[in-house]
Amino acid sequence: MTTIQDIADKLGISKSTVSKALNNAPDISETLQKQILETAVEMGYTKLRRYKKPTKRLCILVQKDNIEYEKPHHFAYDIIMGFRQMAEPAGFEVETVPVDVLFQRETSYDVFMLRHDYAGSFLLGFSLGEPWMKEFQTSRTPAVLYDNHIIGNPSTAYVGIDNNEGMNLAVGHLKKLGHQKIGYLSSALGSHIMQVRHRAFFQAMHSHGLKAGPSYAGCSYYLSECMEKHLPRFLEMGMTALICCQDTFASAAITQCQQLGFQVPRDISIIGFDDIPMSSYTSPPLTTVRQDRIELGKSGFYALSSLMNGVSIGTVLLHAHLTVRESTAAL
Repeated sequence: MTTIQDIADKLGISKSTVSKALNNAPDISETLQKQILETAVEMGYTKLRRYKKPTKRLCILVQKDNIEYEKPHHFAYDIIMGFRQMAEPAGFEVETVPVDVLFQRETSYDVFMLRHDYAGSFLLGFSLGEPWMKEFQTSRTPAVLYDNHIIGNPSTAYVGIDNNEGMNLAVGHLKKLGHQKIGYLSSALGSHIMQVRHRAFFQAMHSHGLKAGPSYAGCSYYLSECMEKHLPRFLEMGMTALICCQDTFASAAITQCQQLGFQVPRDISIIGFDDIPMSSYTSPPLTTVRQDRIELGKSGFYALSSLMNGVSIGTVLLHAHLTVRESTAAL
């Protein structure tokens, strides 16, 4: 395995200089430290250093522009709690680190992990366009991504719920209530999970023998645009039920339908996705596909622990559950 001396020899500098850079010594310039860290990652030094450290450190990397996590009612709060409930009793020190696009552009993932002695990471809220998403295709540091799938890298894993199962439950519930014309409202397809749910809707409609052409789905980057552009179109098409990509979209759809003179669920049934805390307090309370966020966090640690122990686990999907409330009713 690569040693500090190997790195020093490659760069033509002293062993002590490399050691200082790896330990964030203040008398090493930022430029030199960056060069040494990048070389260490390139030479595969990360594993050697991790197993020499008596304290095992993990990080939860949160894309702060895409997902909320700091308060109990925030979506990612319970996911983080679930991860910590498994990791800390197992002897790991866990730090939650907020990042954004600028941060990712300035520091590569592997270099960041080596600099802070993190043995692995659990990532929340990353979209497909994030700078680090390209790095995860070849990175060597164990990483588990919530709702993102990296193909071909044994150092990464994907954790989430079975969205195909969840969408099938939603469509099946509406069909049982007598609904045939069902529309799908979604945010832009710029994330892996939005693409998965979009495909899952059409697959579920097909498997239940229901018609679903391209006009049955409406996608917009902004929630307000989706409500103003696609919802009236669905109502004009005679849709009697809607499935929304997220509970926030479903809640907005309920409000917009009411403003247009339609009563939920008498005139139109609406189903959300995720079961965020507000879902039981909408008017009417929202039927939704539930994600057990504590269990997702625990599964994130399970997958990361497997990667760190040399088991190249690929995907962990939890079963979906349909929580039926008052926003759906018989046609």
